[in-house]
Amino acid sequence: MPEVILPGASGRIEGRYSPGKRPNAPIALILHPHPKANGHMNNPVTVTLYQLFQKRGFATLRYNSRGVGKSQGEFDSGIGELADAATALDWLQSNNPGASQTWVAGYQFGAYIGMQLLMRRPETDGFISVSPPSNMYDFSFLAPCPASGLFLHGTADTVVPPVEVERVVNKLRTQKGIVIDYELEEGATHFWQDHIDAVERRVGAYLDKRLAESRPEGLISIPLTPAKAGMSGYL
Repeated sequence: MPEVILPGASGRIEGRYSPGKRPNAPIALILHPHPKANGHMNNPVTVTLYQLFQKRGFATLRYNSRGVGKSQGEFDSGIGELADAATALDWLQSNNPGASQTWVAGYQFGAYIGMQLLMRRPETDGFISVSPPSNMYDFSFLAPCPASGLFLHGTADTVVPPVEVERVVNKLRTQKGIVIDYELEEGATHFWQDHIDAVERRVGAYLDKRLAESRPEGLISIPLTPAKAGMSGYL
């Protein structure tokens, strides 16, 4: 996975990019947890999401938002971070002009930024939101949600109780034209310690289902080894 440097509004954006396996490969943008809680693109959940799309033939990009790692700038309370996400998606699209699908996936704060990006990019075909912080941020902007996707949460999440995510999911499910999947992993906390395999299994199954429904030709499903990186110090 080669390192890439993207030109952002606050300077360079550091990323990791895996090209697609065919000229019209779908693309996926992966967003990391909150920078102020040591969130970065090498977070285990973020890396797992990246690998899930990569192994299925997507052109896949994960990156450090402003002020994280080698990315320049400072934390901007979500406004600048959304601009970084838009810049990253623009870069992905410009490098893959024939992409058959566009997906956005994020964990915690990254899920929040990803869903905002989704609202601004109607060409997005699907999303993955892991542990979205719906009790910390207002998700009412999802009206209407432009694409079908998956919300994944842990039953033992005390940072964002499942009932908070269920409110968002129930509202979205009243819309016509989209399908919202909501899965709860028994015993998983907000940080997914000892449950990275559940992220791999559940998100992987969802992707395989969606790809089979839309463009199964040439897209592959390969089992992954769960990320081994440390789990502490991120949201």
